[in-house]
Amino acid sequence: MKIKKDFIKREIAGDYILVPIGNTAIDFNGLITMNDVGAFIWENLESVENQDEMLKKILSEYEVDEKTAKVDMEEFLDILKNADII
Repeated sequence: MKIKKDFIKREIAGDYILVPIGNTAIDFNGLITMNDVGAFIWENLESVENQDEMLKKILSEYEVDEKTAKVDMEEFLDILKNADII
């Protein structure tokens, strides 16, 4: 999976935030907050080819059932897609 825009992940007071940088900061007005799983997905986005590979990574990292992991992953990826980040 590819990231289209320039964002950096920051941890502030235990929360993870995606902050736009460079020209993206002009075009993208806002921040995206993430939980631990969202941060894990972000860190692994470019190392997987598709959602199935990402789901396997999540399941190997966290103690969560597959259905819950898939729904949460798809929800977060939809946020990134709707913001034209991936």
